[in-house]
Amino acid sequence: MGRIKKVLMALTITIIISCVLIISGFGSAIFQEGNPVPLIVSAVKLHFSDSEYVQFAKTEKRVRFLSLNTTTNRYETVKKWMGTKGWDFKEQMGSGLIFTKEGEDAVVEVRQYSRNYFIWEIQKIFF
Repeated sequence: MGRIKKVLMALTITIIISCVLIISGFGSAIFQEGNPVPLIVSAVKLHFSDSEYVQFAKTEKRVRFLSLNTTTNRYETVKKWMGTKGWDFKEQMGSGLIFTKEGEDAVVEVRQYSRNYFIWEIQKIFF
């Protein structure tokens, strides 16, 4: 019985330390978007894939993506994605990127989520 207690204690300590590391790694930003589970899952997917973005939320009106914040121009990920949908980058106004296609404008809202990630979202009608 003593050996099982030691294994369970070691497992419990490992789980607690892991949770503390995850929470401290994401910092105070972890709960700023509501339920952090989709963002944590998306962050893990980003780190284990070659993708530059991961879709983490979709509603009737909007689609939201998570991307890694790099030292280079972070907006390049958004510009490339919109380019694949046929949109041309027009200009940046604050945290919004304006794209044009056939005389119509679309705005992609970009905001910093944490030191390592940023969130961008677009209205669903534009793609």
